[in-house]
Amino acid sequence: MPNAECQMNTSTNRYHRQSLVAQVGTSGQAKLAAARVLILGMGALGSTIADQLARAGVALLRIVDRDVVEWTNLQRQTLYEESDARRGVPKVEAAARRLRTIRSDLTIDLHAIDVDASNIELLTRDIDLILDGSDNAELRYLINDVSVKSGVPWVMGGCIGVEGRVVAFDPRAMRDGPSSVRNRSGDAPALNRPCLRCIFPTPPAAGELATCDTAGALGPAIGVVASLQVAEAMKLIVGDATAAMTLTTLDIWTNRLHSIDLKTARRDDCSCCSKRQFDFLNRPTVGGAKLCGRNAVQVRPATPTRIDLAALAGRLRPVATLDATDLMLKVELRERPEHWLSIFGDGRAIVFGTSDLALARAMYARVIGT
Repeated sequence: MPNAECQMNTSTNRYHRQSLVAQVGTSGQAKLAAARVLILGMGALGSTIADQLARAGVALLRIVDRDVVEWTNLQRQTLYEESDARRGVPKVEAAARRLRTIRSDLTIDLHAIDVDASNIELLTRDIDLILDGSDNAELRYLINDVSVKSGVPWVMGGCIGVEGRVVAFDPRAMRDGPSSVRNRSGDAPALNRPCLRCIFPTPPAAGELATCDTAGALGPAIGVVASLQVAEAMKLIVGDATAAMTLTTLDIWTNRLHSIDLKTARRDDCSCCSKRQFDFLNRPTVGGAKLCGRNAVQVRPATPTRIDLAALAGRLRPVATLDATDLMLKVELRERPEHWLSIFGDGRAIVFGTSDLALARAMYARVIGT
């Protein structure tokens, strides 16, 4: 059999079992094949989501994460290997490499950046759907703002310990009719669905919720939550107008699964979807932050900048041990071996070996010179 014909048959047969599912069908598979999906956060949830969506046949995955692979990630973050943790490779770089072995025709757009109000609208500009793979409540409210403003649906997921929650938000269903909404599939939307702030008007206070660093994270629980997120994403992509609007909570240790109907949860006084006040999009960005549960601090430049990593490596080589990838330069100063930095092209650095923000900023200035 000629090679071209073999490739065509392979492509045709690859999604055959999925197309047999009545809720998907050939028309749904065609919509999946055209879908452009943004995943914010490539940790435990994000890496599982990316794997499943790549295998489901989406056209493009835009993957975004600010962090590098560490040994503690390997227990639950399924795209990464020991070699990635050993070198501290940026998660998006390691994820893209693995995803390309899963599906060679997948388009991957990777960004090793910190998502904030200054860049999230650009990241979502040509996207059909947003998947939340973060562990950050503030980021979810930022996603909600940009979702409502731009008309791009999103799926939220969270998992701590053995518990999790999943909910999908469709801002195309928040306006008065099809003419006023963005709907790339052309399907007429249902109306009057809530946004995140209808259900949870404000983020939890600092220390109010457990984190994976205090309560842990069980791999199977993460797998269930991520799979439910992908299922919700597929419903949105194929345009299933009969899909329920629910908040699903689960505890895999007690085999508890509970769904809360949200069809009447829309609030006429919601500051976001009703009054269209985008409080989180309008907040100033923060220049530095401790990383949750880790002896590390992220430092950002005061103004947006780009760093020539190759030129920086040339300057630092006499005084530091260096390890470079396409997206990052790892720097270990020989006279300060207790601290090391992962420096990214967008000007950010993660300073390891300290939780002191002032010390981290001083290290940043010493190495980068600003």
